[in-house]
Amino acid sequence: MYAAARRSILAVPASSSRMLEKARGLPADEIFLDLEDAVAPGAKAAGRAAVVTALAAPDWAGQARVVRVNDWTTPWTLDDVVTVVRGAGAHLDSILLPKVTSAAQVTALDLLLRQLEINAGLPVGQIGVQAQIENAQGLAAINEIASASDRLRSLVLGPADMMASLGMRGLAVGEQPQGYVTGDAHHHVLMTILVAARAHGLTAIDGPYLKIDDAQGFRAVADASAALGYDGKWVVHPSQIDIANEVFSPRQSDYDTAENLLDAYAHATSAAGGERGAVRFEGEMIDEASRKMAEVIAAKGRAAGMTRTPDADAAAQD
Repeated sequence: MYAAARRSILAVPASSSRMLEKARGLPADEIFLDLEDAVAPGAKAAGRAAVVTALAAPDWAGQARVVRVNDWTTPWTLDDVVTVVRGAGAHLDSILLPKVTSAAQVTALDLLLRQLEINAGLPVGQIGVQAQIENAQGLAAINEIASASDRLRSLVLGPADMMASLGMRGLAVGEQPQGYVTGDAHHHVLMTILVAARAHGLTAIDGPYLKIDDAQGFRAVADASAALGYDGKWVVHPSQIDIANEVFSPRQSDYDTAENLLDAYAHATSAAGGERGAVRFEGEMIDEASRKMAEVIAAKGRAAGMTRTPDADAAAQD
C-alpha cells in the first residue's frame, strides 16, 4: 500500500497553462489535472487538449500524474476519458472519478478504460481509478464502491460537496460547522471512508482546505486526518505542499523507533534470539501486534524516502 508516498496531492486547473507548467517542478507527491470543477463548461474541450499536452511533457519531477474527469451525470465524462487516454494514456497514473454514488459508476469507468487500453496497446489495468466520495449516497454505498474494481487505488473525500449533501451549517470547507462545539462533526465521514479503504487495500486521501493564507488552519485539519491514518491530503496552493509532506510523514523519532522495534522483534522471534513471541523493548513489552503497528510507521517513512538516523541504535533487548 505504501510503495509510493501520497502525502500531498496538488490540484491544478486544466484551463491554466501557467499553472500546468509550474506544477511539474513542485515537490507534491501527486499532481491531478482537473477537468471538473476548475474548468468552465465552455472550456472543457480546450482543457482536455491542455491535459494531453501537459501529461506528455518531458520535465515532470517524478510525481504521479492523475486527471479528474467530470462525473457520470454530466455530458462530458466520455469525451474526457477517451481524449485523455487516447492522447496520453501511457503517461497517466490514474483517473479520478468525482461524485461517485454507486459501484456501477466505477465499473463503467473500468470497462471503458479496458477498451481504451486495448485499442491503445497499453497493458490492461495499467491506468488506476480513484473514487471521490462527496455525498450521502456515496457514503452509504462505500463498501460496494470500494470493491467495485481491481483498478481502484484510493478513496478520496470531497469535503465541500459532502458538507452540502449532509446539510451542514457552514461555509468553511473542512472546519467545524457553526454551532458544533463537541467533538468533530466530520469524524464519522472520515472514519467511514478510512475503514472502507483499509478493508479493501486502498489508500485514503483527505480533501482540500481552501483558506490558502491560513497555514495554521491547514496544518490543524491535516494533523487530524493524518492522526486517524489517512495517507495524504489535497493541496490547492504550493504553500500547502511542504506542510502536507511533513504532516503525513512520520516524525523522525517515530520512524527510528519503528525500525528499531522491527529489528528487535525480528531478533527476538529468531532462533538466535530464543524464538520469543514477546520481548522487552525500550521499557515496554512488544509482541506481534506491536510489530504490525511499527510496520505501518516504517512503511510510510520508507515510502517518503526517510532513512534511520545514524546514531539511532536498536534498543537493548531483555
